[in-house]
Amino acid sequence: MIGTGGARAALAFGTGHHGTTLGCLKALEKIAKRRRPRRILDVGTGTGVLAIAAARLFHQRVACGDIDPVAVATASANARANGAGADVRPVVATGLRHPSLQGQYDLIFANILAKPLRLLAPEIVRAATIDAELVLSGLLARDVRGVLDAYRAQGFFLAERSDIDGWATLVLRRGGSSWSPSSPLPR
Repeated sequence: MIGTGGARAALAFGTGHHGTTLGCLKALEKIAKRRRPRRILDVGTGTGVLAIAAARLFHQRVACGDIDPVAVATASANARANGAGADVRPVVATGLRHPSLQGQYDLIFANILAKPLRLLAPEIVRAATIDAELVLSGLLARDVRGVLDAYRAQGFFLAERSDIDGWATLVLRRGGSSWSPSSPLPR
């Protein structure tokens, strides 16, 4: 399993032990077994755990940003401390609104809360390539339907769901799915 290295939470969110971060790390591990993403983005990077793990796993640059300057400073320090400083250079950004985050990505992480995930759906989807996978977390079970609805409206559908300690992690892809708003939520 992908480790969390020496990442420090400090004042920013994300140690790698929380159910949301762990769910994303497990999703990353599954993705790595079947493909090698070319361009990776971490929206709301927090301490940088996901960006660092992806950069180290795939030996490539990972674009990342966070709305919180303290989180960005912490993520930068964690990237350097974990040997990923050259590949993980977080920026202060609201959503994807920073020049270094512009572009198309085939793997996008957003481990933030449900409301920002819903509000950012159009922006995140615009940054996704046709074959992109989105790994979304920061969700309690009650939040899943609203987030799925927001991304379904943008053409993304649930491919996988995992739950750890009451927190859901979703992997979404473009194209068909058997899930619809009227059907029970997949577990």
